[in-house]
Order: sequence, then C-alpha cells, then structure tokens
Amino acid sequence: MRATRTVQKILSNYEGDNAGVKGNLCRMLMEGKLGGTGKMIILPVDQGFEHGPARTFAPNPAGYDPHYHYQLAIDAGLNAYAAPLGMLEAGADTFAGQIPTILKCNSANSLMSDTSGKNQAVTASVDDALRLGCAAIGFTIYPGSDAQIEMYEEIVQMRKEAAAKGIATVIWSYPRGEAISKDGETAIDVAAYAAQIAALIGAHIIKIKLSTDHLMLGEAKKVYEKQEIDIATQAARVKHCMEASFNGRRIVVFSGGAKKGEDSVYDDARAIRDGGGNGSIIGRNSFQRSREDALAMLAKLVDIYKNRA
Repeated sequence: MRATRTVQKILSNYEGDNAGVKGNLCRMLMEGKLGGTGKMIILPVDQGFEHGPARTFAPNPAGYDPHYHYQLAIDAGLNAYAAPLGMLEAGADTFAGQIPTILKCNSANSLMSDTSGKNQAVTASVDDALRLGCAAIGFTIYPGSDAQIEMYEEIVQMRKEAAAKGIATVIWSYPRGEAISKDGETAIDVAAYAAQIAALIGAHIIKIKLSTDHLMLGEAKKVYEKQEIDIATQAARVKHCMEASFNGRRIVVFSGGAKKGEDSVYDDARAIRDGGGNGSIIGRNSFQRSREDALAMLAKLVDIYKNRA
C-alpha cells in the first residue's frame, strides 16, 4: 500500500508519533473508496449499548447481527468500522484484515439514573485492541460533566499505552453534563472547545458533533462578537472547529446523530467538505436503513467528498 501525497502530508502533522501509530492512521486513510483523498467515512455501531437493542436495531433487524455491520462497511468501501468489544469479537476472525477496526473502549447506557452523572464505563483494553488487530481505540469524553476530569485521565493513560503499542486513538468529544445546557451541547463555542480539548489530550482522530450558531459561554461570546468570527453557516462552523483542532493538523470527523432525511445527511456532508473537515462518522443514518438504501446513501456521500455531487 503506497500512501498518496495527500495522506503523507496529513501524517506529517503527527510529529510525536511512532511508525506503528502512523502506519495505522495510514491504513485507515488509504482504505476504501475514499482511500488516499484525506477524507474518511467511518461506520460506528456502539448505539446498542447507549440506547438499547430495540431503539438501535429494530428499524432494520438485520443489524442485530454483528456480521451485518462488518459487511456493510466493507461493501460500502468505508475507511473503518468502530464498535464495542463484543461486536468486534463476534466477527473478528471472519473479517480479519478486510476493514480497519476501531475498538470503542468505553460506553454509557440508558439504564442509569438521572442523578448518577454523565460518565461512561471502561469496557475494553488496549490489549483487546491489539489482540483483535484494531487500527485504533475509541474513547468518549464528556466536556462539561462533573466526571470529565476522571474521563480525561483515563484516556490519557490509555492513549499512552496504545501509542506505545502502535495503535492510534480516536476521541469522541461530546459536551454533555451538569455544566452544559441542552442548547449548549451543540453550541459552536462549546463544540470548538471540545475539539481543542481532544486535540490537547492526544487524539489522533477527533469526533465531534456538527454545531449550531448558538453561543453558550458568556466570556467566549464576547470574543466571537469582538473578533467577528464567522459562524453563520454550517461550513463556517466546521472551518472554525478545524481551526480549534490545531488549525487542521488533526483529523476531524463529524457525527451524524439520530436518523434523519437523506437530504439533511447530504447537506451535512457538503458543509463538512466545504469547511475543510475530514469526513463523517455515520451510524444510525446508515444501518437503520435497509442495506440497499444504506449502500446507495453511502455511495453518494463518497461522491460528495470527492466533489462529484
């Protein structure tokens, strides 16, 4: 596998990393229909843990089978497939080497009380990722949660171990918790802050949500207004989040959220592309559709990221 100049340039931004980590980043960037372009589409299937099986898979019952998601990612020509330990173990031998995988190492669930705080349980290890041949580990942090300090410390230690063993780290940075209002979870100032935190604690790939033009933090709002930071369009907000991610020196993918209409999915992808983002990490908007519809939608997303649509 020969890396394109575009991929080589991206890898050159990771100056502190060893050949193993860079090799796994290259493996993901060169995989699938977007291989070599610097753009990525990742399939994440960790929602069964957080939302429960029926809410996650009943709209398309084929998704109850872990093999379905491996095959969907492969047939769609995606860059990687991310899932918790059990999901990856259920197909690791059958699909070994056919798609780069990301082991999601912590998870939340909907059975916790409202008073328990926003946190996630560590459910897998770096050695699990190594054993399963994963290209990366994945880990969620909740900036704004009372448990955020513990979450940062957990991933810093896990990332250090993963890097020593040549495995990359993907951080889901989702503002949520006691210090964040509902509107604040997707406010642009908070989204950019979340991206910056993930970059600062060592994420090789940052996963954040697309943001709104809402500004939650009073002191930040003053700066946005004084400096006239453009946040009027989704593309402008993506650009700002890329600036917060070391001025584009870190790979950033944007999540799709709950299932929505295809036009909205395509509009999101165009905004990510036009704002300089690296791509999409799209779960429920793909696997909750029929296989035929999902493959057609993912093919069009590939065309969008290749500037063909």
